[in-house]
Amino acid sequence: MAITRVGFGAFAVGGPKWSYGWGAQDDEASIASIRRAVELGVNWIDTAAVYGHGHSEQVVAHALKGLPEQDRPYIFTKGGLVWGDDWSAPEAKVGRPDSLRAELEASLRRLEVDCVDLYQMHWPAEDGTPVEEYWQTLLDLKQEGKARAVGLSNHSPDQLDAAEKLGHVDSLQPPFSAIERGAAADVLPWRADHGTGVIVYSPMQSGLLTGSFSPDRVRSLPADDWRARHPDFTGERLERNLALASALSEVGNGLGVSAGVVAIAWTLAFPGVSGAIVGARSAQQVDGWIAAASLELTGEQLDTIAEAIVRSGAGSGPVRP
Repeated sequence: MAITRVGFGAFAVGGPKWSYGWGAQDDEASIASIRRAVELGVNWIDTAAVYGHGHSEQVVAHALKGLPEQDRPYIFTKGGLVWGDDWSAPEAKVGRPDSLRAELEASLRRLEVDCVDLYQMHWPAEDGTPVEEYWQTLLDLKQEGKARAVGLSNHSPDQLDAAEKLGHVDSLQPPFSAIERGAAADVLPWRADHGTGVIVYSPMQSGLLTGSFSPDRVRSLPADDWRARHPDFTGERLERNLALASALSEVGNGLGVSAGVVAIAWTLAFPGVSGAIVGARSAQQVDGWIAAASLELTGEQLDTIAEAIVRSGAGSGPVRP
């Protein structure tokens, strides 16, 4: 699959009723944001069963209804997180083959498709199922035509090695931003040796690097928005993160773009990154970051950002491609 440099991330559109909800969402605005992204040429959507306990996948399906087949974007989804009746309780990380098969069938129904373009294991299992067993299940699902490609999200190089021995890992999905930079030190080098695609998530660090966040905005987050209780959004870490966002805004001012566009382009500057997953909850937000699809930062700009990262003290990991 030839994918665009940015893809639409449907994490937030899942709504509030799960352990990592973003607060109440307007489904019609979410649908409009997906359609706007597709209209502007974005050709893939990344979602997951767990986002809103199936709601995100349903919103994606609704947004794509009526689109001519040649205009439909690729659909990527994920499994391995299983929920119970209490929507606020942490979801279980399950790798049993029967569970993954049932989860994918449920995702296909919600997405109203017979096959997804990429199916990913969301997190390493914690139910005792070894990586080899759940990876073989994903390979089997690919062979059976339920997924065109299969991948792993949030897995370490050792876990990737174990999976690759059984069958090729088509895609990796790590967190990656100018704050959370660890992927540049481990999974991106792994990818170079295995010819695997990489789609990175949270390139704007869940809004912190958009240039529009402030301590006041953090204080106004509703209780059912997971960010209200995350360490990145409190205390000294918040101060460091916002200092970096301010520096990215300065770079963006010279380019006529926002800090968020610079943040996304920074992740895309790393060799081996196939694309970045970028979320939106309105068409206007899509318009705000779409320029990242064509922005290529110069060596001088990357040096400036590296200096700003060091100066801010935000996050950890390599500061430059």
